[in-house]
Amino acid sequence: MPAQAKNAKPKDIRLICGLGNPGPEYERTRHNAGFLCVDALAERYGARYWKSEAGCQVARITLRTAEGPREVILAKPQDYMNTSGGPLSKLMRQEHISPQEILVVHDEVDLAAGQVRAKFGGGLNAHNGLRSIANKLGTRDFGRVRVGTGRPPGKMTVADYALRQLKGNFLEDFLVTCQDAADVCEACVQRGLDSQL
Repeated sequence: MPAQAKNAKPKDIRLICGLGNPGPEYERTRHNAGFLCVDALAERYGARYWKSEAGCQVARITLRTAEGPREVILAKPQDYMNTSGGPLSKLMRQEHISPQEILVVHDEVDLAAGQVRAKFGGGLNAHNGLRSIANKLGTRDFGRVRVGTGRPPGKMTVADYALRQLKGNFLEDFLVTCQDAADVCEACVQRGLDSQL
C-alpha cells in the first residue's frame, strides 16, 4: 500500500474526478455521488459535451480564481469503481497532472447523510475506488471531497445501501448534498483545498 510522502501539499486543482459506476442501474445510487457532483459542476458551467478520453468521460470547464481563469477537467472513469484508478491515472499522465492537483469526489459512509467534507491525503477507509486510485498513483496524497451517506439502517449491508436506487425525498435530499459537494469543489479550485480543510 502506498505510504504518505513527507511534506506533500495540495497544489492548484486542475482535475476533479467523480467516482461512480457506469450504467443506468447505478445512476441514482449513493455510490454514484462523485458522478452526480461532477454532473452538477458541468451543468453550472454549461459543459454539455462529454468526450471519451483515456477510459473516462471528460468535460472541461473554466472557473474564475484570484490568479485569473483556470481550466479544470471533470472526469468520470468508465471502469467500475474498484478499478477506477486505471483510467484516472492514464488521463493524468496524458494531461501531465500530478496527484496533488486532483480532487476525487466519493461517497463516505462514515460521514452523516448530508455532510460534505474536504481532506487531503489520509486513509482509504475501505473505499475500493480510493484504494484503486492510491495503488495506481503510488500515493495517498491527493485531495478528496467526501459526500456523506451515513451508515445503513438495521442489518442492511453497506454494499446494498450504497447501490440501492434512491427515490422520492431520499433522492431529492441526496441531489442537494451533491450540489453542496459541487460548492466545496468550486471553493477548493478558487481558494485552494487548504481553505476547506
